Amino acid sequence: MNIEVIKANYLDTKQEKEIQELLNIYASDPMGGGKSLNKKVKENIVKELSKLPYAFSLIAYANEEPIGLANCFESFSTFACKPLINIHDFVVLEKCRGNGISQKMLNKVEEIAISKGCCKITLEILSNNESAKVAYKKFGFSNYELASKAGVALFWQKKITEIKNL
Repeated sequence: MNIEVIKANYLDTKQEKEIQELLNIYASDPMGGGKSLNKKVKENIVKELSKLPYAFSLIAYANEEPIGLANCFESFSTFACKPLINIHDFVVLEKCRGNGISQKMLNKVEEIAISKGCCKITLEILSNNESAKVAYKKFGFSNYELASKAGVALFWQKKITEIKNL
């Protein structure tokens, strides 16, 4: 299996469709919420990402077939006074899992993070997503903690509105 991981070009219509489809597959998976993307979201996601200078996406290909996606965002660590990369969406198609594709994608994220002078890479993971936890731990990720007495960080949310108009 010939694996290639590229930084997507949001202006490339072929890659736009690949991002839309891969993200929809991820959203439809139980670990992605179990629901297909709203039609307007699917149609507009790449256009909206292209407006964000701190966003980038990676697409993994096996023999030129799109099989993986990582949507990433540059942010900032105030404690380190340096940029960081947050992996917001990360998916490898089920039929391709177990072939080291996630590690190749994470290597590419790390390569980009190093080129930007980042201090770390962050991501969120559902507590029951055991296979993803194994892959992330293998790459060197661990729970976020500042001091052991304070415990590990929890990722919380408060929804503001439903996505209706993009």
